[in-house]
Amino acid sequence: MSQGDSNPAAIPHAAEDIQGDDRWMSQHNRFVLDCKDKEPDVLFVGDFMVQLMQQYEIWRELFSPLHALNFGIGGDTTRHVLWRLKNGELENIKPKGHEFDPWSGNWIPHATTKTWLSQINKKVIVVWVGTNNHENTAEEVAGGIEAIVQLINTRQPQAKIIVLGLLPRGEKPNPLRQKNAKVNQLLKVSLPKLANVQLLDTDGGFVHSDGAISCHDMFDFLHLTGGGYAKICKPLHELIMQLLEETPEEKQTTIA
Repeated sequence: MSQGDSNPAAIPHAAEDIQGDDRWMSQHNRFVLDCKDKEPDVLFVGDFMVQLMQQYEIWRELFSPLHALNFGIGGDTTRHVLWRLKNGELENIKPKGHEFDPWSGNWIPHATTKTWLSQINKKVIVVWVGTNNHENTAEEVAGGIEAIVQLINTRQPQAKIIVLGLLPRGEKPNPLRQKNAKVNQLLKVSLPKLANVQLLDTDGGFVHSDGAISCHDMFDFLHLTGGGYAKICKPLHELIMQLLEETPEEKQTTIA
């Protein structure tokens, strides 16, 4: 459970400008503008794991053709992502046949569109965040991720959501690695209770039989190399393509 206001990881909060250059807010504002005139089929949102993905060829190979937008910011926690999504980063992702209702904060079908269901443009939103929640317990982190899913379901009810499981970290076994594994176990139980969401929990074989992680997968035992991203992105791409494809029932509705 997200635990609402009692869970500090589920309370939206803008990142503090500790360094004094306001880069975090500048990135957020750019994201809001980036999607204003675009209709992305896929949106990635999260922390450095998302942000750095676009620096590698795997992004250009698999996700650029899908009109994907990357809304990742290094250092973000679940609280920061919640704040960003509540403050504009979802508002301009317009489903076809819908208009934005400023009173509810949601996209609603055009009143004059009788067959609006056949006009919805499928969207996939990928969420990857939580490993930076150092001040929170595994239960709180899982609750923060659940709160993000619930917010997306409210603001973008037509979207399919993929939550990427947290990766192991550190060269050798350590408490943070254990905590991330516990978050994933909690999400396996809680996310199936929510609508329009799937958990993709793939560790990519990063942990070897001796419990160590190779620098060839994570160059500093946290940030992924190009090869490390490939292990995650290939199964992720397959799932995204499945979600973007029309079912026979949807195809029939479109034809009708």
